[in-house]
Amino acid sequence: MSGTTPKSCSVGHLSAPVRSSDPTGPREELAALESAGLLRSLRSLDSPAGPKVIRDGRELWNFASNDYLGLASHPALAEAFIEGIHRYGAGSAASRLVSGTLPPHRELEESLAAAKGAEASLVFSSGFATATGSLPALVGKDDVVVLDKLCHASLIDGARLSGAVIRVFPHNDVPKLDRLLEVIRKKQAGARVIVVTESVFSMDGDLCPLREIIETKDKHGALLFLDEAHAFGAIGPSGMGLAAQLGLQDRVDFQMGTLSKAAGLSGGYLACSAEWRDLLVNRARSFIYSTAPPPALAHAAMASLALIRSATGDALRESLHANIAAFAPGHPSPIVPIILGENQRTLDASKALEERSYLVPAIRFPTVPRGTARLRISISAAHPLEALAGLKNEIAAISRDRS
Repeated sequence: MSGTTPKSCSVGHLSAPVRSSDPTGPREELAALESAGLLRSLRSLDSPAGPKVIRDGRELWNFASNDYLGLASHPALAEAFIEGIHRYGAGSAASRLVSGTLPPHRELEESLAAAKGAEASLVFSSGFATATGSLPALVGKDDVVVLDKLCHASLIDGARLSGAVIRVFPHNDVPKLDRLLEVIRKKQAGARVIVVTESVFSMDGDLCPLREIIETKDKHGALLFLDEAHAFGAIGPSGMGLAAQLGLQDRVDFQMGTLSKAAGLSGGYLACSAEWRDLLVNRARSFIYSTAPPPALAHAAMASLALIRSATGDALRESLHANIAAFAPGHPSPIVPIILGENQRTLDASKALEERSYLVPAIRFPTVPRGTARLRISISAAHPLEALAGLKNEIAAISRDRS
């Protein structure tokens, strides 16, 4: 999908939901979702997050989590959280521009900026809030956002909220990106143009061709907004992501990430220049109009960042990549998709795996494009080899049973 994308049209793999003919109730919409195999419901766990979880009284190997290093249950983070509560209380009580900025917020931002090789960073309440706050603060109606077709929903929504013209290039297709930027520059020479992509794509687990994208955006005078959510902690020296792995941090204008995956907590951040950060503080609505994240959470995030960058973090990453190699040799990330195509087939496979004591989610539209429903397997450093081998065997058995 390239060329002009009207602002009312779908972007990437998202489109308008099925609407009910009854304006007063959702019954028909829910029925339509169920008949299409797209109805979702909330199911509780009866245990903390970890490599094993308990659901409905049954113990399951957890391959649904983004806790790539196993830090969500690490005692050092729990201790730091408790310490932060004792020092700073339970909540921030206001937005950071009103009275809610506390020492852990500033310290975390300074540490993240140093870790990402940037002048500054700004912390948000979530990765979604980072994307939907940052992009509208950086571009407006006279500017252009150029998205990889498989960008995360938060990036798509941020682009839409900005009011900028949206262009989309086929997934990881640098020649198409080059041609698209050339056309944009001919038509809108004075526009601010931001290319948006991910280092590790959240549903496919593949990497972007970062060096080639940087060379292309530099050629056309564009900026780059790189979402490192699934790379942070898991890839690169000290776990600082794909840009760090390739030695390209200083050529990425905006490095986005989250604290909710390998860091084991929650929150998001954007690392950038000091001037861009100052603009975000003044324009990013999800930052300005939200109560600041709990200071204890920021304090715990400092402990997580220190752990990720330590020798312990290096050892955990070594275990993580050994597990990836054992389960999917040659795969570049902890996210391993098994694309089954049909919604019901994927739901049935997920249910069958749960009956065999493996928690593996069924991912369907609109999270992924129609016809590409899949099992999404998330590998952690905390998984023992026998769990990985067992899951491989069960997937193979299910495939044989259904062939």
